[in-house]
Amino acid sequence: MIKLILANRLFHTVLLLSLLLGALYVRERDYDWVRALRYLAFDSFNQFYPRESNNQVVIADIDETSLRDDKLGQWPWPRSDVAALVDSLKAMGAKAVAFDIVFAEEDRTSPSVLLRKIPQDVLTPDVKETLEILPDHDDILAKAFVDAGNVVTGFVWTDSSDATRHAPVLSKPIMFAKGADNFKNTLYNTAGVTTNILKLESAAAGNGSFGQRPDFDGVIRRVPLLFVVKGTDIRGEALPETIYPSLSLETLRIAGDPKSPHQVRAIKASEASYFSYPFLLKRGEHKIPFDEAGYFYVHFSPYDPDKYIPAWKILDRSIEPSKIAGKIVIVGTSSIGLKDVRATPLGNEIPGVDVHRNIIEQIIDGRFLMRFSMMRAAELIFTAVVALLAIILAPFVNALLLGLVTILIVVAVNFFSFGAFAYRGILIDPVYPSATILVIFFLSALLTYIRTEVERRAVKQAFGLYISPEYMQELTKHPGRLRLGGEIRPITVMFTDIRGFTGIAERLSPDELIQLMNDFLTPMSDRVMAHRGTIDKYMGDAMMAFWNAPLDDQNHERNACLAALAMKSALEPLNQRRAEAAQQQGISSVDLRAGIGINSGAGAVGNMGSRQRFAYSVLGDTVNLASRLEGQTKTYGVDILIGENTYAAIPDFAALELDLLRVQGKDKTVRIYTLLASMKSPEFMELETAHSQFLKAYRAQDWEGALRQIEVCEAIDLAGLRKYYTVMRERIVNAKTTPPVSGWDGVYIAQSK
Repeated sequence: MIKLILANRLFHTVLLLSLLLGALYVRERDYDWVRALRYLAFDSFNQFYPRESNNQVVIADIDETSLRDDKLGQWPWPRSDVAALVDSLKAMGAKAVAFDIVFAEEDRTSPSVLLRKIPQDVLTPDVKETLEILPDHDDILAKAFVDAGNVVTGFVWTDSSDATRHAPVLSKPIMFAKGADNFKNTLYNTAGVTTNILKLESAAAGNGSFGQRPDFDGVIRRVPLLFVVKGTDIRGEALPETIYPSLSLETLRIAGDPKSPHQVRAIKASEASYFSYPFLLKRGEHKIPFDEAGYFYVHFSPYDPDKYIPAWKILDRSIEPSKIAGKIVIVGTSSIGLKDVRATPLGNEIPGVDVHRNIIEQIIDGRFLMRFSMMRAAELIFTAVVALLAIILAPFVNALLLGLVTILIVVAVNFFSFGAFAYRGILIDPVYPSATILVIFFLSALLTYIRTEVERRAVKQAFGLYISPEYMQELTKHPGRLRLGGEIRPITVMFTDIRGFTGIAERLSPDELIQLMNDFLTPMSDRVMAHRGTIDKYMGDAMMAFWNAPLDDQNHERNACLAALAMKSALEPLNQRRAEAAQQQGISSVDLRAGIGINSGAGAVGNMGSRQRFAYSVLGDTVNLASRLEGQTKTYGVDILIGENTYAAIPDFAALELDLLRVQGKDKTVRIYTLLASMKSPEFMELETAHSQFLKAYRAQDWEGALRQIEVCEAIDLAGLRKYYTVMRERIVNAKTTPPVSGWDGVYIAQSK
């Protein structure tokens, strides 16, 4: 039998190791479905924690309205209109103007083009002369670019060199510091480009690419900010191998320091860490981290239509210049008909121009997302180590504990990954490691279940003889709690019992008495548990409960008070049912009333008892005072008494100070309060003022003034305080006969517990 067990364990180990190696191999190959899982996590992080947009970039939008015939008409517009748009943006104080548009062909509406296309047999001398003297639209736009001095044109990648008419204009060469030379060899490269006509590119202050290559699922998550053009032009001549900036990067240069080139340098030793990209691109005050391929992860902000200013409104100057002044303006389109839409991690399709807005804003904010080259290796190592631990420990750990550890590790991995994203901008894949660990752990649990289940049941049966089933369930979830030790923590304690229970019990049979206690304790217990309380014990007609243990409850004082008020309300239907039953039997019925004492403070919480039998309970002065307060409800004739700490935590509740009390066995004086309701009514606030005047007069030994204030309080007639004012009136009468000792401070010494 032993050999068979050992053989099974060896088989289990080999099976689990094989599964682990297969999982690691799949991750290393990085199949599309594996990347899809990783992207799912990264996209979820972006959705939960989107970037907050700043107010530095706006979009001059070629929207549907701008394309209407009564506005500017269908696209493409005459370049003279585009020039007017540039002039308007310059006049309004735009910091830079970038075009998410390629002017690849000469303007078909230019007079020079029309002159060539109009048949000579219909071209009259007057028309020809007019067309010859009219300015070329492309010349008008080029002049607008020069006059503005802050325009950035854009060109697009292509997969074919046949589209390349000429090498794109490079306004400022990329500078490489020592140690970054090899960076050129790892950049993304493209075979061809679609450029603007040369006169426009040459007239612009800057020129960059707005090429975007989505991931395999069509979603834009990262873009290259630097890339290499390799290939030939339409004539078959080789293009010079040149590094170009993206449109976003070039726009930042023009908006900041146009004379300063983009600078790429290697990370210094003092800056390096395991979580560093090897290269930085310096753009003015911005230091932009890059991976080896020059890629930049985009942290998207939600789509904001307020960022879009219709082009027609800019042309007719119908907007406030303040919406443009000092801002970077990207000219692009949101028109569906122009088909410039992109899918994003936020789960929506946005105009392509909005991708540039996000990139520029993100660089300005200096908050970057980084996925380092070493991250794959780190994730593989982590997955392998944790899974190996599971395989090794599986034979020695029960299935329940193994599952709990699995969930905790998976939760920790996902929280850590999200925290790295939100606070450090680091992209760590939590999905594949989590999935692999889950499979390994739960398969390990399945393989060890038969062996451990018998032992688990035996242990459960044995311990069930000594502790309650409820605690056994908690113990199963948290085995570490099986100990006698405890902790000191803030708690709120409640004691309650039935008023006049001895007299009621004398008139009932044992069965009737038990039924009465069940009828009373059931709704009382329900109210406690409904307000996050823990029932400690039942003591005849009494019950003890506490809050903020074993589970944390930040509002434990409030919940205890709400439970007390609910318990008080629950007595009304109970008394009604008892009265109806007594009437049917032809006997009298006595209404049940409960006294409730509540106190908050530090207490010792934990498993208490002997090593043979113990229970989860609380001890300390806080508990003792709560018990004494419950006993004093009879003295003061109120249903609920609470201590100072409890009162301080519920400033919005309707509660009144009753007395300064020194209970038996205690030297310390406590201030006690009665709880009337969960909110302050106008009547209560009137009573609160009058009652405060009463206490002030009473403690100043102004007996006549105190009696007058009692009459005022009784006139307001809030239920539940009549007996209290009667008690205080009797005290005053006695004090007038037998004055207090010199130095009396208003403290009442309790005569009973």
